[in-house]
Amino acid sequence: MVSPSQVTPSDVRERLLRATLACVERWGLTKTSVEDIAREAGCSRATVYRHFPGGREELVRATVEWEVDRFFRRIEARIAEQPDLASKLRVGLVFGHRAIREHELLQRVLRTEPDALLEELSQVVPTIEQLMRTYLLALLRAERLQLGIDVAAAADYLMRLFLSYLGSPGRWDLTDDAEVDRLVRTQFLAGIISG
Repeated sequence: MVSPSQVTPSDVRERLLRATLACVERWGLTKTSVEDIAREAGCSRATVYRHFPGGREELVRATVEWEVDRFFRRIEARIAEQPDLASKLRVGLVFGHRAIREHELLQRVLRTEPDALLEELSQVVPTIEQLMRTYLLALLRAERLQLGIDVAAAADYLMRLFLSYLGSPGRWDLTDDAEVDRLVRTQFLAGIISG
């Protein structure tokens, strides 16, 4: 058993983030209160405000950021062993799209409170975009690019395309490996990668 003196602020913070997810799952994004979260986390309201001085809004925003970060870390772990950019894009699209479809809480909030969720996600998107641009830039620098390609513009293009298809694949079946391979070759990398 962990004594109270061994509990770190990061432990309490994570407990509050997990409690927020549980409360949102139970009552929804807009109906979850600080009292609900404190009760779920087994702490006082003062503890919540000590870690999240902005109260409910700050805590909900931090929880969305935390969950999005965990989502992209899972994608990153899944694609880590892939040998090249094309493989990383293929595996990342398939895994990420499936993870979004299977995320029950996300799907429920998208059905019941899409505006509230989109407002929270809009705060996180610039950070996601910057991290993805940086990641893709490093991958592109390791590839043979066609002459005249602006590597920064290509990274931005791939980032935007990846995020777009991840959530809304249109006519592409992201459960079909052959189709995802064709998508990556014809829509993502055609005109960028030499070969």
